[in-house]
Amino acid sequence: MNLEYKFVKADYHLSAFVDFFWMITNPSDEEQEVVVLPDGRIDIMFSISSAEPYHIMLMGLGNEPSYNVIAAQSRTFAISFNLLAVEYIPDIHISSFLNSADRLPDDFWAITVDDLNDFEGFCKKVSQKMTAMRNENIDDRIQKLFQLIYATNGTMPVKELSEKVFWSSRQINRYFNQQFGLSLKTYCNILRFRASFPHLKEGKLYPEQNYTDQTHFIKEVKKFAGVIPKELSRNKGDRFIHLTTLTKK
Repeated sequence: MNLEYKFVKADYHLSAFVDFFWMITNPSDEEQEVVVLPDGRIDIMFSISSAEPYHIMLMGLGNEPSYNVIAAQSRTFAISFNLLAVEYIPDIHISSFLNSADRLPDDFWAITVDDLNDFEGFCKKVSQKMTAMRNENIDDRIQKLFQLIYATNGTMPVKELSEKVFWSSRQINRYFNQQFGLSLKTYCNILRFRASFPHLKEGKLYPEQNYTDQTHFIKEVKKFAGVIPKELSRNKGDRFIHLTTLTKK
């Protein structure tokens, strides 16, 4: 695969809300077919290619594989958000979060096509924008809930999460379904699946993220990737782009 990519972690004051900034370019004259796996993140993507003018997309959560094409002679700068950003940053909302996308105005956050020439400058500019507009009044329970979810890669049972944040499981699930279109358990399963990427990349086909057993692991991988662990691990042609990129940050 001829794709080039780069990742930058967010500064500490944004790290609870922004997982990382990333860029991906396809300098070749051929488009690249890829499979995008669920990773538990929301993305804003600023893109341009030889075939398409500058445009900005807000990508919602995914709970199934997405088959996409990376255009020839294209460049994309993007921000990957943790879910707490929905509470923290006013502009991070989408009409239907699950497996969907919204096009944003071309002047969103005053990022222009010229900003796609300088990845470091882009990261600094959007960081300043988010810092200036952040919401300081966030429910402590929500903040602690997400801290626990991410710290454990989604392996902590819902009942235990509920007890630790003093928030009933029913209320938490109502919050998740209303805000993101899925239950807390499903979201945790996505995070656990994502945490398996490095192991699968190394050819380790046995669960290392607190799955019940091998059968459970195979079932979960097939649900989110569309293939069994062995095929995902082989990653023929680097088509499962997360195994190529997220395992090399």
